[in-house]
Amino acid sequence: MLWMDRADQAQQSLDRLFWNSGINMYDIEIPCPDGACNTIFHYWWMAHAVDVLTDGYLRTGNAGYAQRLSSLHEGIRVKNGGAYPNELYDDMEWMAISWLRAYQATGVEPFKHTALELWEDIKTGWNDQMGGGIAWHKKQPGYKNTPANGPAVILAARLAREFGRLEDLDWAVRIYHWLRANLVDPESGFVWDGMNRGGDGSIDKDWKFTYCQGVFIGAGVELFRITGELGYVKDAARTAMAAAEQLADPSDGILQDEGEGDGGLFKGIFVRYLTELALETPDDSVPAELLRRNAESLWLRGKAEEGVVFGTNWSKQPGEKVTLSAQLSGVFLLERMAVLEGKGLV
Repeated sequence: MLWMDRADQAQQSLDRLFWNSGINMYDIEIPCPDGACNTIFHYWWMAHAVDVLTDGYLRTGNAGYAQRLSSLHEGIRVKNGGAYPNELYDDMEWMAISWLRAYQATGVEPFKHTALELWEDIKTGWNDQMGGGIAWHKKQPGYKNTPANGPAVILAARLAREFGRLEDLDWAVRIYHWLRANLVDPESGFVWDGMNRGGDGSIDKDWKFTYCQGVFIGAGVELFRITGELGYVKDAARTAMAAAEQLADPSDGILQDEGEGDGGLFKGIFVRYLTELALETPDDSVPAELLRRNAESLWLRGKAEEGVVFGTNWSKQPGEKVTLSAQLSGVFLLERMAVLEGKGLV
């Protein structure tokens, strides 16, 4: 199977080139001589590393992925001071989403406990400033953004499906409707980044990121899956169309380069949840076609000459330095294509 083989190659490169057994985490860039790159702890990048390991485990059943997950769970805990919560609600949401998914794949109880511990902390981020919503940072309660609210919906809806708790579904619906009312363009469905960052109530409409489109799409899909209400998946499909129109090259459909650092993960988040939409709307060719075009470009034009290594531009070979964020996004795309391949959608 073409995409499954490519996903395997990408996972092998991630493990061989980025895994650091000395800290039980991934190096944040390569090359990383003597661990010099690890002066910054990118907590939320490690959450997405959990997701990519879970992708590999679900695709192959290989116990090596489960073993690596256990090592990473301990490495993050130690690096974060012996516990998982931190000051950023969006970071904690990503960590909770990933460990919940790892628990569902492996049945390892500590992964579940981490997800539930984080969820209790995340819920404290909701307040009445700006009419509701979860804050981005514990010390900035009035700043509300899509990165802190879209993933919270995904998490709450998945918790509701997994454990059957009505209160989690209530949280998912309440956060979703606040997000839709405040940060989604009613004309196009395009998702804005945030509001009240400077304390003046203004909306950051000029910050146009694939990340924000991805989490709103994922939120809609998860609520559709648990409620069966078509309005949620229609919202997601509308946002996907707006994202394709505004954030992809009109000539070939390749998603924009959003830079190194955190931006390297943005497209990965988008393609992860766009795939979930494609799975729920197999008669709509738009999501799968956008994913296919980007994956073909990544593999044929965006891969290093030697080794399966990816940069932030999916139409161009990476430079000498490659960040973990960009590499994870590339692996995400290939793993998602493997899922669609398995379903006969590409």
